[in-house]
Amino acid sequence: MSARTERRSFLAAPASLLPPAVEAGAGGRARASAGDVEERLREACAAIPGRIVFTTSFGLEDQVLTHVIARSGLGGRISFVTLDTGRLFPEVYDLWAQTEERYGVSIQAHLPRADDVERLVRDQGINGFRISPEARKACCAVRKLVPLDQALQGASGWITGLRADQSHARADTSFMEEDAQRGLLKISPLHDWSRERALEFAQGHDVPLNPLHERGFVSIGCAPCTRAIAPGEPERAGRWWWEQDAAKECGLHVGSDGRLVRARAVEATS
Repeated sequence: MSARTERRSFLAAPASLLPPAVEAGAGGRARASAGDVEERLREACAAIPGRIVFTTSFGLEDQVLTHVIARSGLGGRISFVTLDTGRLFPEVYDLWAQTEERYGVSIQAHLPRADDVERLVRDQGINGFRISPEARKACCAVRKLVPLDQALQGASGWITGLRADQSHARADTSFMEEDAQRGLLKISPLHDWSRERALEFAQGHDVPLNPLHERGFVSIGCAPCTRAIAPGEPERAGRWWWEQDAAKECGLHVGSDGRLVRARAVEATS
């Protein structure tokens, strides 16, 4: 049986055959048990055949997951990758190196295609993404979405640091759900965590963090598209702040309609 066939068999499995931590939640979405993050990751690894990819952008949540994956010995089962857009903060590159050294892992970089970037800059200018939301999304497509597709090629599972309370657009994030657009299962072990809980964990376990967080940069993306937020502003208010679009998304997780990218969530059938 192929990995794809096995994966779809799992999706259609009766409730009694689902992993212990995965239950049918509201709307059929998978709901994690109250277990810790390591337990959730182990259950996901046991449930998903084939390659599992963890995409990190070195933010708070991703650093928490890196720590858990590395310290639990799951690094051999889960591949670490990152999307290097070419416009990241210097602090991100420093943290990248520090993280690899601290945890003894290799984080594979996926970069945009050179000809795509050359064409984008020729058509838009170096900072042309500020012209319109469409121009900005075109930049995100070249620098993020195409490299993401490359990173996830052949994968059966995709681990993310999404939290449901990061924004309204991410409110429906669940522990495990099918991303039919990419033909894999998407796992968000921190979906029900708060930022405060993630920060407490990181500080309690001496997890290396981006110093920009202490300067008000809560959600960190490309340098030209990220600013610090003021007290009381939503977490993602510093992303593409010149736009009026409340979703504040690049398309990795939320589509152009402002909804979380998914076809259907993991369902249990009787």
